[in-house]
Order: sequence, then C-alpha cells, then structure tokens
Amino acid sequence: MIITIAGDLGSGKSTVGKLLAKRLNMDFFSTGDLMRSIAEEKNISLLELSALAEKTDEVDKLLDARQTELGSSGKNLILDSRLGWYFIPKAIKIFLTVDPEESARRIFNDNRSSEKENNSLEETMNNIRRRKESERKRYRKYYGIIYDDKTNFDLLIDTTNLSPEEVVDKIVKSIKI
Repeated sequence: MIITIAGDLGSGKSTVGKLLAKRLNMDFFSTGDLMRSIAEEKNISLLELSALAEKTDEVDKLLDARQTELGSSGKNLILDSRLGWYFIPKAIKIFLTVDPEESARRIFNDNRSSEKENNSLEETMNNIRRRKESERKRYRKYYGIIYDDKTNFDLLIDTTNLSPEEVVDKIVKSIKI
C-alpha cells in the first residue's frame, strides 16, 4: 500500500506522514526534504530554488524520477509530496489544508534554515503565497495540472485546529487499517 500526502504549505504533511508511517510501520519519504537538501547543496533558499525551478526543469526531473521510482518499488510507504497523487495514481491520496495565518505561524515558528527569508510572520505569509504561485505555475507548465485540485484526492482534512495525532487518527479511521 502506498499513501501520498499532499497539502498546503504548513499543513503538517511531513509531521503527519512521519507519525502515520510509525503507526503503520511503513517507510516515509518526503519530497520537501529532498527539495531542502537540493537548496542546501546549491547554497540557496527554498524560495530561490522554486524560482530556479520555474526557469529549468532540472529540479522537478529529480523529484519526478524519485517519486516514480518509489511508486514502482512495490514497497508499502508513505510519501509526502505535492505531486505524489499524480506520479503514483493507485495510491491512497490525502490532502491536508490549513488556514493561511496558521500556516504562516507554523512555518515561521519552525525556523527552517532553508527558508531564511522568513524574518517575520508577514514575510512568511508573503513567501508562502509566492512559493505557492511558483509551484502552481511550474506544475501547470510541466504537467498541465493544478496540484491542489481537491477532486484528485480520496481524503481531505483541515489541520488548522487539529493536533498531528488527531489527523493521523482521522486518516487511519478513513482508510480502515
């Protein structure tokens, strides 16, 4: 079984994915982690990497190949990825939403080194909007899709007022494991 978790920036995809993987004794993979490692290797921020990815498909090709490889591996796994549902269509597809202000608070308070532009809550909100627009533009250009179209998912969960554990409980109940 493969479960893909997509969602809004700051919705808790990685946190929920890791907790769910632990609960279900499955492997966890995150394209966000891969993006952050690419940004660190290039000594640029995630926002700068997103801008670079608009100009060249180099970054997306790396991510796409990894997701396709995971999808055909035959392993039981959980994948935190905006496009996991697209590259692994037979997966159980989950989308997490979050209120934009709560999203910004979570990201700002996380102090991510690869998101060094987030010096205030307001800047974080603006950077989230810019990154989301960058991703929408790229995914429309490269794949002809809208990544956050809710009709692509089996389960939608608003995480704004839920703990990560409550989100995992909802997922486990929904997929009847």
